[in-house]
Amino acid sequence: MKPLQKKLSLYTAPQEARAKGVYPYFTPISSEQNTEVIIEGKKVLMLGSNSYLGLTNHPKIKEAAIAAIKKYGSGCAGSPFLNGTLDIHIQLENELAEFMHKDGVMLFSAGFQANAGTIPCITGRNDYVLFDERDHASIIEGKQLTFATTLKYRHNNVEDLERVLQKCPIDASKLVVTDGVFSMEGDVANLPEIKRLCDQYDATLMVDEAHGLGVFGSEGRGTCDHFGILEGTEIVMGTFSKSLASIGGFVATDKETLNYMKHAVRPYIFTASISPASTASVIAALHIMRSEPERQTALWDIQRYALKSFQDLGFEIGNTSTPIIPIFVRDNDKTFAVTRMLLDEGVFISPVISPAVPADETLIRVALMATHTKEQIDFGVDKIYKCFKKLNIL
Repeated sequence: MKPLQKKLSLYTAPQEARAKGVYPYFTPISSEQNTEVIIEGKKVLMLGSNSYLGLTNHPKIKEAAIAAIKKYGSGCAGSPFLNGTLDIHIQLENELAEFMHKDGVMLFSAGFQANAGTIPCITGRNDYVLFDERDHASIIEGKQLTFATTLKYRHNNVEDLERVLQKCPIDASKLVVTDGVFSMEGDVANLPEIKRLCDQYDATLMVDEAHGLGVFGSEGRGTCDHFGILEGTEIVMGTFSKSLASIGGFVATDKETLNYMKHAVRPYIFTASISPASTASVIAALHIMRSEPERQTALWDIQRYALKSFQDLGFEIGNTSTPIIPIFVRDNDKTFAVTRMLLDEGVFISPVISPAVPADETLIRVALMATHTKEQIDFGVDKIYKCFKKLNIL
């Protein structure tokens, strides 16, 4: 065995989890994403999906995807930079730019690429990137790729952000990057204060709205709109794989920044375009999201119901104020064990262990959908309570 393969062969954590019967990843689902799915031949309550508005099986979205395949085929066979730009890509860019109140938008084949590609592209030597310690992995990847100086501030701590901003030269280019909604803990960034500090210290603000779109703001525009700072936030990133029921991502910004990025972001220039079906799906989902505000209302109704149910039973759920509800376990082995137990009880839920979170903050992550019913929430909460009690977590 060669040295590289020998080094990689030392990684045995998955094998150890499988041997214990608690390996939770890559579970095959043999149905559409809905509040209930089929796993291992049986119906299971889905409490681990990011389809916040419950649109992944909407008939209008399916019809749009089918129509796009019939017209354009299955793929673009090239990047947007060369032969991969379709007229429906331009349509989606224009509709998103209007929706996000920005000059323009560029589309990415994956949300991860939007962050990981943008940050190192627009920053370089002598620049500074400031990031929240709990930012999404795609932001962390982006800051690792940049030649800029990177500075971390404590999670959602504006006092610490100001301390870090004060370390930067006054005339230097500074980029502050934060999640709007933090995807593991479900808490919301203090965007008004972050924006105030960015203006005070002449820093550019970039907000990841992956988990804010469809959830917060007028017509689901996200946390920046919710706090009234959308127009003043220079760069807004979003994904299509959550509320918008497809795959891909985007960056919305001013025309000067967009002009530079479209000719310099390597993952954009050297990756094939988002597929016709996915693009058409996003357009349809965006139309539904804007025309059916009752979905957002239903999401918040079920969020309040679920949150109270967990609180009344004494679960530790942290500072969440979103449809993401973390239920802390604080033990890697028990987190895996309770995830498997819940699947056996008819509940699919996502485990979050280190390094995604610190080792003493492991949790299971409940993600709610507008289409969940109170009866489904009652069922899920009861099963979680039963399994937690059995493992002496609660």
